[in-house]
Amino acid sequence: MDSVTVGVLSLHTSKETKAILNAVEALGHETAWLRTENTAISVTDGSVVLEPEVDVIANRLLLSNTEHPAEELGLANTFAQLVPMLNEPGSVLTAVHKLSTATTLAANDVRTPDVTLALNSDQLNAARSRYGEEAVYKTAIGTHGGGTWKVGPDDPVNPKVGNRYAFLQELIDRDDARHRDVRVYVVDGEIIAAMYRYAPDNDWRTNVALGGSVEDATADLPERAREMARRAADAVGLDYAGVDLVEGDEGWFVLEVNPTAGFKGLYEATRVSPAPYIARLAIERAGGEVDDERVRDLATVLDDSRPTAQPVTTAEPDAEPAVIGYTEEVVLSGTSGSKSVLAKSDTGATRTSIDTALAADIGAGPIKSITRIRSGSSKTAKSRPVVDVVVGVGGNQHTVTASVEDRSHMDYPVLLGRDILENYRVDVSRRIDRDTGDTPEEE
Repeated sequence: MDSVTVGVLSLHTSKETKAILNAVEALGHETAWLRTENTAISVTDGSVVLEPEVDVIANRLLLSNTEHPAEELGLANTFAQLVPMLNEPGSVLTAVHKLSTATTLAANDVRTPDVTLALNSDQLNAARSRYGEEAVYKTAIGTHGGGTWKVGPDDPVNPKVGNRYAFLQELIDRDDARHRDVRVYVVDGEIIAAMYRYAPDNDWRTNVALGGSVEDATADLPERAREMARRAADAVGLDYAGVDLVEGDEGWFVLEVNPTAGFKGLYEATRVSPAPYIARLAIERAGGEVDDERVRDLATVLDDSRPTAQPVTTAEPDAEPAVIGYTEEVVLSGTSGSKSVLAKSDTGATRTSIDTALAADIGAGPIKSITRIRSGSSKTAKSRPVVDVVVGVGGNQHTVTASVEDRSHMDYPVLLGRDILENYRVDVSRRIDRDTGDTPEEE
């Protein structure tokens, strides 16, 4: 049997990437990990050369976590013109943008919740009445449950949260039932495994990254839901996908189709890893052969050990982190809009904190939980709600879980904690609120 070389395009390090590479090797074929340390592409005298040389690529780019997804989509699109690619860029673009997913599914008669995206506030808020007492409000690109809120009938909504478009979605739930959805993993039209995901006690979102619990649903899943998952992956055009469905009083709906769905929660619930199935599809797409019994055996273990294809990172001088002042102008964004305010840096604070009135003004939320914080010399801890908020600092955006407190008696409505400051070097002598017209005197 001739060996083929499977490349995995992944600029990050994850269990999923490592598991796919290890599965390819265990199935008797060669691997390459396409990442920043070893990847280049050249056009010379009309000939195109990709390094490292591969026969097929499994696309694992995390576009939803990327500030500028078009850059990496363009990279994937370049590679896809040279060798076959699982999860081609056009299909990934459809999947990663939730409105594009919804319209594609609707056009292919796959049932989804009602949605409305408008490019201006008047139209979006005018549509709010269609969605009942509670609606879902979410960013068009997002992951791990970030950028997703519940809103009431009187909560104003904005067409953008930070620099990402946002939309309204019908809330699908079952009366008197604990909120859950189901993640179905599909590879080449085959359902590999499925799990129920239950929301944690202090949240309504079911994402494992937010503390949701999981349960094996593979044998329990109705055929109607199975067929919807297969049709959803096919409609979007993905070779492998995690399809999220939810059951309401009126039946099943497809929520999202994820091109880089994680394996950790699925394996925890089902003891089945999709990695060998993705590896098999890539090998066969490149003309190689695979032992199906070996695939099933490998799927019983999630092998995320360091693969031989992982490039050795060369030692480079650490890049200097950007500098942030003792006080800075920041932009806070929530469900109701954005506001520019002054913030103080506090390296002693674990979590960013924002003023109660400011949180209400921008629509920060929802309240995810209540935390107890002891400040200064106080011997007693105070209870404060924590909420999702997007904080823009110096052109960078950070989505953090901030505590909310009354800061009306303080000089600054926002205190930047280590959840943001860890990305910067703090220069306490720099203050944005100092009179910039002053010239320091010589000593």
